[in-house]
Amino acid sequence: MAVFIDTNVPMYAAGAPHPLKEPALRCLDAVASGRLEAWTDAEVFQEILHRYFSIGARIVGLQIFDRFLQIMSPNQVLPVTVEDVRRARELAEAYPQLSPRDCIHAAVAERAGLREIVTADRAFDAIPFLRRIPLEDFR
Repeated sequence: MAVFIDTNVPMYAAGAPHPLKEPALRCLDAVASGRLEAWTDAEVFQEILHRYFSIGARIVGLQIFDRFLQIMSPNQVLPVTVEDVRRARELAEAYPQLSPRDCIHAAVAERAGLREIVTADRAFDAIPFLRRIPLEDFR
């Protein structure tokens, strides 16, 4: 099974104690060990930096960025194309509960033929072509 890894997975893994921290660490361990075939997109890395820079935690953001990039080999980080941007626009109209970044992730996953996403974000439940694997399932 090949899955898309959403932004909240590396952020929970690196974050403070939380009920999703251990599941996130297990998920990333499965990716790092090759037990789980996983992909992400370039926007996930931008999202990590944006979040941590916006709260004044630049160093932490850079560290999470670097650790996640070590886990995801460069060929597992998908680019965001103009086709993805166009598809994200369609998804934004069809699924108003999705954030703009979620629309980008869904469009990239769809283009790449990925049908599952590991995330704590329930908004993805609305998308019929992308089955959400709840992060808490990695207990």
